[in-house]
Formats: sequence, structure tokens, C-alpha cells
Amino acid sequence: MAGELQVTTTLNKSSLPVTNTQQLAYVYIETMPTESVAQVRMPLNFGLVLDHSGSMTGSKIEQLREAVRLAIDQMSDQDIVSLVVFNEHADVIAESGPAADRAKLRDKVNRIYAGGGTAISRGMKKGWGEIVKGLSPDRASRMLLLTDGQTFGDEKECIRLAKEAGQNGVPVYALGLGEDWNEELLDEIANVSGGQSDFVEQPDEIVPIFSQTVQRSQQSIVQNAQMTMRLVSGVVPRQVWQVVPAIANLGYQPISDRDVQVSLGEIEAKVGKALLVELLLPPRQAGRYRIAQVEIKYDLPAAHLTGESIRQDILIDFTRDAVQAKQYNATVMNIVEKVTVFKLQTRALEEAKMGNVPGATQKLRAAATRLLDLGEEELAKAALQEAQNLEQKGEMTSAGTKKLRYETRKLTQKLVDEE
Repeated sequence: MAGELQVTTTLNKSSLPVTNTQQLAYVYIETMPTESVAQVRMPLNFGLVLDHSGSMTGSKIEQLREAVRLAIDQMSDQDIVSLVVFNEHADVIAESGPAADRAKLRDKVNRIYAGGGTAISRGMKKGWGEIVKGLSPDRASRMLLLTDGQTFGDEKECIRLAKEAGQNGVPVYALGLGEDWNEELLDEIANVSGGQSDFVEQPDEIVPIFSQTVQRSQQSIVQNAQMTMRLVSGVVPRQVWQVVPAIANLGYQPISDRDVQVSLGEIEAKVGKALLVELLLPPRQAGRYRIAQVEIKYDLPAAHLTGESIRQDILIDFTRDAVQAKQYNATVMNIVEKVTVFKLQTRALEEAKMGNVPGATQKLRAAATRLLDLGEEELAKAALQEAQNLEQKGEMTSAGTKKLRYETRKLTQKLVDEE
């Protein structure tokens, strides 16, 4: 079967000037399921692993219960769901089974209370034990982990469990609520499992985030996607960034002198996946040249398809026309700017962690300037405030660090919203 995916490539400049030196080019690569498959819905095997420690009391636990009830309501009768809660212990509230018995599940959700300490690995272990029962290539399996606190002494076990989940095709969506949780741990849990991590700033954000996670899981119809970029002689890859659904440095794996490979994982219907690739191009005489070919390989379990592929050539002109060489694609350059902001805040956080206050403040202020240019006034204000905190107190606040870390990842979210 053909036509499950469409791939489009756009350069930041369709024409480069003829020079005697290398030149940098940005390639924006969009991969989107076509209309013929975009309406397909993946059956779910959904495991919720939820913190109900003492710090979750009040509006946090109330919003959590409401979010779980809504998530269950969004599932079909064919979906499988399990529910585990943890504090210093872990309990299976609902064993892995059909989501059809909603009244019974709701009753169990209503009994979730707040109390005790925090041991994330115990919750993950029991949650994984339930998810394993429903593993199937025909289902989108997920672990949704939410915590508002620090776990102590079991971080390595958390990462081991996340890695095991990822090796079995189960991404972990790790959510941190409030300020007092370890973002580096949740990021690592997400990264090694092929999932995502996010910052839930206020309790009233739990409900929409849970709802969105269920919907996106149902739309993950393309799986095991992988991009291979075949480069012509002299073209050098520098970096590969995911920009949709969120900004992330994907890196790449060289597979020959001219071929590089990037794992894309799942591709969601209606959202797709988009990359920004930085390439160094060698000098060329005037004319049109192919600089690379992109190939996307993927599986479509709902249609029982594996190893499908689609290819797209990337062409660019070299010109002696100075006016033509100055023209650029505004959309791609806007994406480049957003990725640059993400790089700046990432480096600023690294500098701050190493104690390099001048370096961190300089990068935060540079990020703030670019954020203002992008119209992101709230984030710009947060960056400037954290620069001031560093200069006056020698450290950044937990809330400010998390806001910059996670919100700059979403700068390209408008690309999804505009689809």
C-alpha cells in the first residue's frame, strides 16, 4: 500500500550565492500522515501511574481525579486501561482491563486520596507490570506518569524501568506538577523510553494535559519511523532538530560516509513530525543541484504494514544573482530563530549548573531579546528575571528554571495549532 505518508522539504533559501567557501543551509522536513489514514484510531493499552503522596492534597488530588475520569471517558470500549497510585508504597487501583466498565473505574478513581511520601520506582514497577499484560503490536501502549515530588535513592531503578518500557515499544509520558520535582530525572525517564516530559505549572492544567495525551496516543498510527538522509559528496551534516511536536535535539547516527540516520519513533495523525536539519554545503558553480535525498521508513500496524518507505529529493540553486541569493523563506527562518532560543536557554541552564554566572546571565539575556522579537513576552520576562536572580542570589529559582526548560520546547507549538 502506498500513500500513507507525505514528505515535504523546504530550504531556508532556495538559492545560494556562488562562493569559494562552504555555506550553511537549513532544511525543514515535514512528515504527515495522509488523509487516507489520518482518521485511523489506534486501540490503547494505557497505564496511569499517579503520585498520591501527602503533597498532592487539596486541589491537586481533586484535579487529578477529574483528569483520570475524563481520560477514561475518552477511551473506547476496546481500549485497555490500568491505574496505579504510589506514595512510599504502590497500589494497583485498577488492574489492566477493558475501559468499558466506566462506572466501576470511576468508583475506584473517586477513592484516591493524598498521603505519605514519594517512591516513583515502586509506582513505575507496578504500573509496568499491568501494561505488560496488554502489550500487542496492534495497540498503542503508554505509561502516563505524574508526580509532584522528589523521589530519593531509586532514580536508577526509575531509569531502568523506563528503558525496559522503551525497549518494548512503550513510551513514558512523565509529568511534573508544581515546583518540587526533579526535572533531570523525568527528562531521562522520557528520553530513554522514547516518550515526553512536561511541566504542569498549576493543578488546573492536569485535566487538559491528560485529555491531550489520550487523544495523541489514539492518533499515533505511524510507528517505528526512521529517517535516512543520503548526502551527495561534500555535504556535511551538522545537527538534526525535531521541531514538531516539540523542539528536541535528535542528533544522528552515521551509517556510511554519506548517509546519516535518525529515529523518529511515532508519528501522530493531524500533528505529524517535522525536523530542521543543518547542512554545510560545498562551493558550487551556478546551477541546480541535488544535495540530499530523504527516506522515511515506517510501520502502520492498523493496516498490518511494516517496512513501508517514501523518498524525497532536496534540490538547491546556486546563483550569481545577488538579489536572488538574498531571498529567504520567512517560515523556515522563524523556526531557526525558535530553535536558537531553545539552544540559548539550554546552554544558560548548563552554565548556571556549573557555576558560570556571567556566561549563564549573558545567554539568558540573549534569549530574552530573541523571545521579545518572537512576541513571547512572558517567557522573555522569565528569562530576564532568572538572569537577575543569578546575579543577585547566585542561583535560579526552581519555578523559573522549569518554565524556561519546558516552555521553550513548545515555541514551535503554533505550527501544530495552525494545521
